[in-house]
Amino acid sequence: MPVSAPRLVSPAPIRLLDLPAQHAAIQPELDAALQRVLREGAFIQGPDVQHFAAELSQYLDGAHVVPCANGTDALQLALMALELQPGDEVIVPAFTYVATAEAAAILGLRPVLAEVDPLTFNLDPAAAEAAIGPRTRAIMAVHLYGQCADLTALRALARQHGLALIEDTAQAIGATWQFPDGSTQPAGTVGEVGTTSFFPSKNLGALGDGGALFTRSEAHAAQLQELANHGQPRGRKYLHQRIGLNSRLDTLQAALLRVKLRHLPAWTAARQQVAARYDAALASVPGLRVPARQTGSTHVFHQYTVTLASPARRDGLQEHLKQCGVPSVVYYPVPVHRQPAYQYLGYREGQFPRSEALCRTVLSLPIHPQLTAEQVDYVAAAVRAYLDQAGQ
Repeated sequence: MPVSAPRLVSPAPIRLLDLPAQHAAIQPELDAALQRVLREGAFIQGPDVQHFAAELSQYLDGAHVVPCANGTDALQLALMALELQPGDEVIVPAFTYVATAEAAAILGLRPVLAEVDPLTFNLDPAAAEAAIGPRTRAIMAVHLYGQCADLTALRALARQHGLALIEDTAQAIGATWQFPDGSTQPAGTVGEVGTTSFFPSKNLGALGDGGALFTRSEAHAAQLQELANHGQPRGRKYLHQRIGLNSRLDTLQAALLRVKLRHLPAWTAARQQVAARYDAALASVPGLRVPARQTGSTHVFHQYTVTLASPARRDGLQEHLKQCGVPSVVYYPVPVHRQPAYQYLGYREGQFPRSEALCRTVLSLPIHPQLTAEQVDYVAAAVRAYLDQAGQ
């Protein structure tokens, strides 16, 4: 049952993500980018696409960047580049957005699910190793909510078994991984191929769809570029060396993303400050676990996801927050193996207990660069009020 809203001075309305405020702060830059594209008239594969790829490459310490139409296409293109055969297996986490498994399934590959770490929410390397079979060809690591999966262990595992490592960085662009020798690499640049999405809600979001692939290999970059453009080599129109896709980042979106990329470091720092304030207010609240940090990874907080002690507490808290004017979301309420479309894989309920438990107990609170300290305090107070009355 909802409890009364916390007795605080009511802050401005709280949004889960405040894109209007984000855009208002940089409106002149966005307008200038739009007007430039309109003047140039090159709406498909215009100059801004190449400029954005080069600027994002610099942000990612020199990794090659291949823009594409969206993040799901990026996952599919990454798998297409491996030239796998129907029936080959790809290990994916059981707790993820369905696009991870979808990209494999649509190519005739078999998604093989593996458990996640219950604290970091990311693919458990031990579970991934247990899922390796004679037809396994790749591991797809999803950097969920804003921090890297254990890339040291997963890269070693992939190399040991001769597998490709693909990183889904849609929620973690800007995060970095530190290896035991002290060296660091940006998320998405450790495996053979990294992918990302520029869906508007992402930390680096377009004003429509968009995506990209990252790789350290020049040969892989050329191959991915061909696959994303009907299988055509760069500069060789009407010559199709591969069966590819028509997956292009729109010039206008690239121009707008160039503007946003310049602000991404400041926005990331603001997200981290919001998360730190949540931590300080909620870390000692009984019956609630704040986001754990993966050793070796920075966290860019695409989401601030707490875990409750039971499904009833999660659902009760979400309803209470709604009554207090605080939006929240469950990412994700149904694990991949319980989705109707993936029943053919033959998994049963209870086979991935960690993932199933997370689906029933996680809740993502508002987090974005425009969230004020007063708003964060209000959300935290609302959370504490409910759990105090609920008796934890």
